Amino acid sequence: MDSWVRFNAQSQAKERVFRAAQYACALLGSTLQNDEAAEIRRTVSQLEAHMSLTRKLLRLGNSVEALEAAKRAIHLSDSVLRLCLTISHLNRAMYFACDNVLWAGKTGLISKLDQHKWSQRSFRYYLFALILNLTRDAYELHLLMEREARSRTSKQPSSPSIPLPPDHLPSSSSPATQAMDFGWLYRQLHLVGTVLYSNPPLLLDLVKNSCDVFIPLDRLGIYPTGPGFVGACGLASSVLSILTMVHPWLKLKP
Repeated sequence: MDSWVRFNAQSQAKERVFRAAQYACALLGSTLQNDEAAEIRRTVSQLEAHMSLTRKLLRLGNSVEALEAAKRAIHLSDSVLRLCLTISHLNRAMYFACDNVLWAGKTGLISKLDQHKWSQRSFRYYLFALILNLTRDAYELHLLMEREARSRTSKQPSSPSIPLPPDHLPSSSSPATQAMDFGWLYRQLHLVGTVLYSNPPLLLDLVKNSCDVFIPLDRLGIYPTGPGFVGACGLASSVLSILTMVHPWLKLKP
């Protein structure tokens, strides 16, 4: 099993490159809308389809790697991370399994396969996995924000607070209260920016998953955004994935 996982990891980098090329073709095809570029648009569309089929071939057996990742995640000490990562990897395993069946249908190995049904099924599993990944990112961000806030509080000198009489307390609609709300929002945004800036792996994972989530949302018809936007999001997330492979320290762990 371990040898297969190591062998499968070598094809993931190639799959990421083909993924970037596929979504680059989708983005390029969305810009070629005039009649004069009809032939070029048709060629780009065919190239995109070939890239997609090649990726499906490279993803054969990825379900095994996802199941192994789920087995590792189930032993995590943090209950939230354990739940999110385990279920996310299981959804990825089901997504890859559906994708393998879809590849067999596209190549003719399975005749009379309802490709639309299997495609929708695979994108549903993909969407569930991405939602859980984003939940994990939000949880990691929350923990780091709490840690940073405690660190800032411990560095500030304590000063005695003087309670105000009830008739001097600002109302919820007063300018003073609105200024306090704006100040709190600014501090929270500054805290988020500080935490993400000091944790590049979390920032990259959050941006990558945020870009990826629009792909199944569009394919399932839940939130249609168009091929151009999907192509841009897919290309951006692919570049970030390649970046984490070139520089492993940028990959969020566990």
